[in-house]
Amino acid sequence: MLRCLTAGESHGKGMVAILEGIPAGLKVDAAAINKELKRRQSGFGRGKRMQIENDRAEIISGLKNNLTLGSPVTLLIKNKDASIEKLHKVMAARPGHADLAGLLKYGFTDIREVLERASARSTVATVAIGALCKRLLNEFRIIITSKVLSVGGESTKQGIIAKIDEAIENKDTVGGIFEVVARNVPVGLGSYVQADRRLDSRLAAGIISIPGIKSFEVGLGAGYAVSFGSEVHDAIYHSKSRGYFRLTNNAGGIEGGISNGQEIVLRGCMKPISTLMNPLDSVNIHTKKSAKAAVERSDTCVVESAGVVAESATAFVLAEAFLEKFGADCLQDIKESYKNYLKRIR
Repeated sequence: MLRCLTAGESHGKGMVAILEGIPAGLKVDAAAINKELKRRQSGFGRGKRMQIENDRAEIISGLKNNLTLGSPVTLLIKNKDASIEKLHKVMAARPGHADLAGLLKYGFTDIREVLERASARSTVATVAIGALCKRLLNEFRIIITSKVLSVGGESTKQGIIAKIDEAIENKDTVGGIFEVVARNVPVGLGSYVQADRRLDSRLAAGIISIPGIKSFEVGLGAGYAVSFGSEVHDAIYHSKSRGYFRLTNNAGGIEGGISNGQEIVLRGCMKPISTLMNPLDSVNIHTKKSAKAAVERSDTCVVESAGVVAESATAFVLAEAFLEKFGADCLQDIKESYKNYLKRIR
């Protein structure tokens, strides 16, 4: 069973990620993890925090001679800006953020105590875990990538840049849509027998759990709602050389909660960042009088970065489903099981 825990606050000492269930015998390169962390920080529209932090993961358990031991792998990413004890109190909640709901839920008197953990800074741990899962999946030629489809309704590079520039000029923020594609995923991951074992529901949970993601699609997604079945279901063919195959992939690689051997295609919508440099109306949590929402150091657009985080969320879910199907203790045993399975389904 693959499972993970993360801990840490945005301006605390660091972020911690623990991944349990990764099989023994997997070679891990810290540089590859750091490369993924660097990708998370990239993209036009990122804020000044990205100029401060140079995220690097320190692996503090679970490895010997760069090989996994089968025990939990722990990663530590230290924060350069570890000023949590010195930062000012936050009195006016930001619309669209966890600020007010979290304050009321936990009984705090300072919104800082909500936003420090609710911050998307936590995704640095998600990406570190995802990098390990990607490394495992790469052993079986499974590759996960992402791209930005649109920002603020613009889909060309020039239009996207112009929309982000407009948001910067207006002290505003802007969201958009990204796509994640997983290639070479074998047929048979996930199951239809229980709701929580369906691959699509697990992927949906993984991506929707990323801060700021408000919608999720598999394959054609909402396009199914405006089409006849004869237009959208992927017809099935067979040949000796290819086995079963399709000419289309509207299902996005998942049917009945199970991977069907085609590319898994996922999309997520990232909302505009909640922190506006020209803040919206809010209320002072102590006086209950009108106030402008708090302004924290933030980004203008993080759609590209959200796609990178979604790659990691996808990698975790696929790695978990893969280990459920083919075993979880020893990499060599898993490879043997996988080889026998591919031979059977041919």
